[in-house]
Formats: sequence, C-alpha cells, structure tokens
Amino acid sequence: MLSIFDGLREIGFLSVAVRMFVAVLCGGLIGIEREYKRRPAGFRTHILICLGAAMTTLTSQYMVDIGYFTDLARLGAQVIAGVGFIGAGTIIVTKRQRVKGLTTAAGLWCAAIVGLAIGGGFFEGGLLTTALILLSELLFAKWEYRMLKHTPEVNLYIEFRGKYGPEQVLRIVHECDIRLLNLEITKRAMAAGDTTCAIFALRLSHKFSLEYVLEEINKIHDVITVEEL
Repeated sequence: MLSIFDGLREIGFLSVAVRMFVAVLCGGLIGIEREYKRRPAGFRTHILICLGAAMTTLTSQYMVDIGYFTDLARLGAQVIAGVGFIGAGTIIVTKRQRVKGLTTAAGLWCAAIVGLAIGGGFFEGGLLTTALILLSELLFAKWEYRMLKHTPEVNLYIEFRGKYGPEQVLRIVHECDIRLLNLEITKRAMAAGDTTCAIFALRLSHKFSLEYVLEEINKIHDVITVEEL
C-alpha cells in the first residue's frame, strides 16, 4: 500500500472529507465520458452513485466506531445489488432489436464499487479502478469499433414499401456471393400502406465491401431505409 494515504485510513473529519472528494472526482471522471457520448446516465449520475456508495462504507465504519455491533460489509453488499436496478433502467431494446445501454449500466455498477473502495479508505484500488475504467471506455472502445468495422458478419435492418423488397435484396446477396445466416421479416400497418421490416444476418465475401453492398441495396426503389445494427 502507498504510505501517502496512511493518515487518511482512520475515520476523522479530514479523512471523511478527502474520501468524499475523491469519490466525486472518480465518479465524475467515469461519468463525463458517458456524458460526452450523450448516454442516459452521465456526469452527475455517476458522481451521485459513487458518492453514495462511499458514504455507505463510511457509515458502516462509523457505526462500528461508536460501538454498534454490525457487519461492515452488509450495507456495501446492498449497494452492489441495489445499483443493478438503476443500471437496468439504462438498458433498452430499440424497435430494430438493438440493445443499448449495457456499457453505461456496467459503468454505473463499477462506479458504485469504486465508491465503496474509497469510502473504506482503499484509495489505491479506487483510483486504479477508475483509471482502468477510463482506459476501457476510451482506448479499448476504439479498438472494438475497428474490429467491428472489419468483421465479415453484419446485421442489416431494412424497411421496405410493400412486400416484394426482401426478394430484391436476396438477389443482391446472391450476386455478391454473400452467405445469408438468418432472416427475420415483420410487417406493420402504415397510413400510406403496409411496410415490411427485415433483419438480414450476413457473412460478407472478400470480393465486395460492406459499403458497396449498402450502396446497391439503397438503389432498390422499394427500400425506405437500411442500417447496420
């Protein structure tokens, strides 16, 4: 352990103030990245969760110091379980069957753990975890997007006018030597007529790029919109 934090591990006014400040700092650093990407739980949400978790651990320690017979880990365990309900509120499934919010939910849960660690005086663990979370969300995210860009398997969400559009897309799939892995087709009623929605799971060949395939699909008259999931 780092000796610089030894004087702050005991419960006292200065120690409590420093722990709360560090919890706000770490929660803010994690949340500001989510805020920058306009996610539902951003800067203030992460600060409040991290600060609340830190106060939970501090409260447990204070209760022991004044003579209550209690389990130090009990309140912290409830935080770990309870934050899951907040995280679940950030996860949504769009009408195009796309799951969004998983990273934000995981970030909220990690922010709570960081707060518990800092509240307990484990500054090294809390600060290191914050640094690793930021590394994952900033640097590793770029690697992930680069990997997804070069992956041969894609899911395309396409909306058509009428019901004959999927057949024209299947023709392009065959001409481009693309393997069809799965196909889901649904219909919905619109004011101007029926609209067909389809999700194509495709494995691309090396002969044609995804951009070329999307361009050819967009040329189909019955296609309203096409988007990669």
